[in-house]
Amino acid sequence: MCGITVSIALPRGRLDSQPAVAKQTPPTHNSAQTNGSTFSAGPIEKQLRSSIDILNHRGPDEAGVWISQDSSIALGHCRLSINDLSPSGSQPLVSDDGSIHAVVNGEIYDQDRLWEECREQHGYQFRGESDSELVVALYKIHGAPHFFKYLRGEFAFVLYDRREGKRRVIAARDRFGIKPLVWTVSNDRLLIASEAKAFLPLGWKAEWDVGAIVSGGWMLDDRTLFKGVHKVLPGHWLQVTEEKGIEDQAYWDAEYEDKTKVETRPLEEMVEGVRERLVDSIRLRLRADVPVGIYLSGGIDSSAVAGIVTHLAKTEHVKIGDRAPTTPVTCFSVRFPEESGYDESSIAERTAKWLGVETIKVDVNEARLASDFSDTVWHCEHHHFDLNTVAKFALSTLPRDHGVKVVLTGEGADEHFAGYPYFPAEFLCEPDLALPDTTLSSDNELREAMRQTTDAEMRAIWRNIGANQYDGRLDHPSLSDANARGMAESILAWHPTQGLFAPWVQSKFQDLDCRATLITSHPASVRAKMRGRWHPLHTALYMWNKSCLANVLLSCLGDRTEMAHSVEARTPFLDHHLTEYVNRLPPSLKLSYNPAETATPKQGEKQGPLWKTAGSGLHSLTEKWILREAVRPFITDELYRRRKHPFLAPTKWPKGGPLNRMFETLLTRQAVEGLGFVNWAAVEHALQKGFGDHADPKAFRTLSYVAAWVTLGEKFAVGQSKVNGST
Repeated sequence: MCGITVSIALPRGRLDSQPAVAKQTPPTHNSAQTNGSTFSAGPIEKQLRSSIDILNHRGPDEAGVWISQDSSIALGHCRLSINDLSPSGSQPLVSDDGSIHAVVNGEIYDQDRLWEECREQHGYQFRGESDSELVVALYKIHGAPHFFKYLRGEFAFVLYDRREGKRRVIAARDRFGIKPLVWTVSNDRLLIASEAKAFLPLGWKAEWDVGAIVSGGWMLDDRTLFKGVHKVLPGHWLQVTEEKGIEDQAYWDAEYEDKTKVETRPLEEMVEGVRERLVDSIRLRLRADVPVGIYLSGGIDSSAVAGIVTHLAKTEHVKIGDRAPTTPVTCFSVRFPEESGYDESSIAERTAKWLGVETIKVDVNEARLASDFSDTVWHCEHHHFDLNTVAKFALSTLPRDHGVKVVLTGEGADEHFAGYPYFPAEFLCEPDLALPDTTLSSDNELREAMRQTTDAEMRAIWRNIGANQYDGRLDHPSLSDANARGMAESILAWHPTQGLFAPWVQSKFQDLDCRATLITSHPASVRAKMRGRWHPLHTALYMWNKSCLANVLLSCLGDRTEMAHSVEARTPFLDHHLTEYVNRLPPSLKLSYNPAETATPKQGEKQGPLWKTAGSGLHSLTEKWILREAVRPFITDELYRRRKHPFLAPTKWPKGGPLNRMFETLLTRQAVEGLGFVNWAAVEHALQKGFGDHADPKAFRTLSYVAAWVTLGEKFAVGQSKVNGST
């Protein structure tokens, strides 16, 4: 796990109006690196090293650069040593014949098989035992895009191929967007990095992309909060050639079964299919030359990971990173104030005790949330509706403090097994024709009554915790599919409403419909499948995974807050061998109608704010049913029967407390109006309503949005000032 930064020379003036079709002038010279030494390239080297320094939190163990002799290609890398801790694992990488150079962030799994295949079948000579070398080897052997099918894991990389007839630069990101990769054009150079802040020393100046903020485009498509800064989309790769300039291409996308295809596999086979693939995914992710731990919450996902890790160590004697199988794995948990209703640490502790493993907790109280807010936002580079991201930032201090560099997490399970309360209403829109004999498939009247009930219950839940009700117009042509429109409204429940923005913004974007932004972010071929081929549940899962999962959860609740503390997180539920299998399973195995056996609270069990308003509709459906069955041997009965509780932070805090004081200090009229796009009156109202015994959670979330923007504006301005002062 690492940080990367790249600068590539482009023809002057070609990218001013349309960066997506610009052309690159490829270098026509030999590399500048020989026997580990790097050619001194003057200003570009100094800039690149400054860029790497900004990313040092991602890779504090080592840093390196490679610069071509004419400085047209410059690759920078900072390393977090995980596999092959020796100098042979250093980056930038070079192929065995010296023709391909690369910087790689992330992990490639199934290394032993791939190493053997590259060595024995193709004669590739590896420098060391780093899995990152496989990216270069497989590209050299198979070329693009064919080599992507061999890459299993989470990754982002840039490689430069200088072979005659193949001169090109390739920048790519893993299938789900676990690892970040952003790009922009500045001063006639294409800049690519793990985080936008790395562009500051390279001459880039931050400017708000108000359209991306107002429309939600930053979380729905390839845009970011900053004008001209784009994400490489999950499952995509950029190719830069002299002939065609910058091309954006997809190498992978999620696919679901035709909703009319009847399922013929035995139920036991499908449960075992999930179990085998999940266990295999976890086994692969235990491979490391450093200690491995687990983020453990009170939910089934992380608990299943912990249970399977313990099972593999006991029954197959699988090492947990570099530690012996007999060494109990260390788990890390968040502890919110018990009275908040959001604390799950006691359940995590019971799970750890049942498994015989150690759990270490971080107390996340109001003072901790206030003190960590600014640093969290700086690392995430975007706003968020909840302070759970600050809690994740705090949690990620624990592993490194206890000598652990790698953790396994439960992200991705809800997104593929339909764990969130958004999904039941979508599931109930149509019968599941894959299993036509189930109750809800054969009783349309019951199913429709349940759909209306669950939809109303879900909306009540979100209102209770401060979500917005989307009020855009209904006549946009992209909204003709009512199912897609409904899920779009659920996703946008956490997007700021128009009233938060300055009058000029409201006027300029008065005809904006953010639901259309979401739906049209998908290719036409995918929208066709949404309308006719996929079950509505699978359409909803696809829409969520391409927006909130990739652009929010895997960012501020994933890589950005983990790597802020030099911690590599691995996500076994986002192994594409597993997800491709799960995507082809019938919807009724993900959400199961079993009113007599449904996941219900035990008598006296605290349900927290989320489920207080849930009624018979949501409680009659068991979310993630097939996952529960697959992992039942590895979890407690309490977890098997427990409902999903999303990881959220409390929103009710006293007036005059640390958070109230922090927001009041940040959100002065001068600071808010200085943003240029926010309505001060809306912020002033939120400051009045966001705290105290009768606090409005919607007002609190409004403050969280704007405080993040103010923080980013100040920190990026400070960063630019430091750069200017040093050059």
